[in-house]
Amino acid sequence: MLAETVFRSEDLAVEDRFDAWRECMNRTHAPMRLESECAADFTAHQRLIGLGAVSVWPATFEQLVFLRTPKLIRQSDPEVYHLSLLLSGEAGVTWGREENSYAAFDIHTNDSSRPYEIWTGHGSISSVGVEIPKVLLPLPQHRLDKVIGRHITGREGVGALLAQFLTQLAADTVPYAPSDGPRLGAVLVDLVAALLAHALDAEAALTPETRTRALTLRVKSFIRQNLHDPELTPRHIAAVHHISRSYLHRLFQAEAETVASYIRRLRLEGARRDLADPALLETPIHLIAARWGFPRAADFSRAYRAVHGAAPTDHRQQSVRPRAGS
Repeated sequence: MLAETVFRSEDLAVEDRFDAWRECMNRTHAPMRLESECAADFTAHQRLIGLGAVSVWPATFEQLVFLRTPKLIRQSDPEVYHLSLLLSGEAGVTWGREENSYAAFDIHTNDSSRPYEIWTGHGSISSVGVEIPKVLLPLPQHRLDKVIGRHITGREGVGALLAQFLTQLAADTVPYAPSDGPRLGAVLVDLVAALLAHALDAEAALTPETRTRALTLRVKSFIRQNLHDPELTPRHIAAVHHISRSYLHRLFQAEAETVASYIRRLRLEGARRDLADPALLETPIHLIAARWGFPRAADFSRAYRAVHGAAPTDHRQQSVRPRAGS
C-alpha cells in the first residue's frame, strides 16, 4: 500500500475542526487564509498520498473560500503547481483581473507563487488534488504561466486520461507497494505535462521521453476501453493514434511485452474475473469469451489454458464450488 495520511474532521472536537483543516491545507499546498459559512461545525475528509516528490489528495469538504495573498506568498512559497480534478460540486477562481468557473470533471490549475481566490458552491465538494514541484515539469515557466487557471476538461483527450489515472489511484492504493510511489509520481508528472502542453498547443516543447510515455499511456488507455472489439489489432491502434505499426511496437519494447500479448493478457484477466463471478454463473462461456474479444470459443479455450493452466470450464467450477462446511 502507498504511504497515506488521513484527515477526518469528525476525529476532532467541533470547535477545533476548521482551524485543523486550515493547518492541513497549509501543509498540503501552501499557507492560505480560509473562510467558510460552515466554520462553526466544519466537515472535511482528506487522504494525502505520497508519490515521491509529488502528492495526490482526494478530499471532500464543505463550502470554502481559499485566499492566497501576496503577503502569504512572501512569507512562504513552496514553488509548486497545483491541479484539482473536480468530481462533484462547483467552484470558481479569480487571479488578477481574470476569473473562471469549474464543474464536475473540470480540471483547475494554480500556482503557489501567484495570488488567487478560490471559492466553492454551497454544500459539499469532492475533488482530487495534485501538488507538483515546479522544477519537475519539463515546460518553460513563461509558457506555463499562460495556461495556469485556464479551463481544462477532464472528459476527453489527455484530460480524460489524467482523470482516469487520478480516480483509479484515489479509489484504491492497496495494490501498490511503497516503492511504486515515485514511479507513479513520474507517470503523473508526464500526464500533467502532456495535458498542459496540449492546452498550450506546445507539445514540441516537451522532452521526447515525456511525449513517448504520454503516448504509451494514451495507447494503453485506448486498448483497455476497447478490449471487447475483436478488431482491436496493432494496425487499428496505430491508425487511431496516427503512428506507424513499427513505432507502436517500439513503444511496447520498453514494456517487456508485445502489443498483442498486452491485449491478450488484459482480455484473459477480464474473462477470468467473469468466470469467477457467481452472478454470471448462468452465462455461457462462449458469450463471456465474445464479450472479451474472442469470437471463436476454441481460440479462447486454447489461449486461456496456455496462460492459466486450466480450461475455462474447470476454472469456473473451481471458483463457484461450495467451500467445505458451507
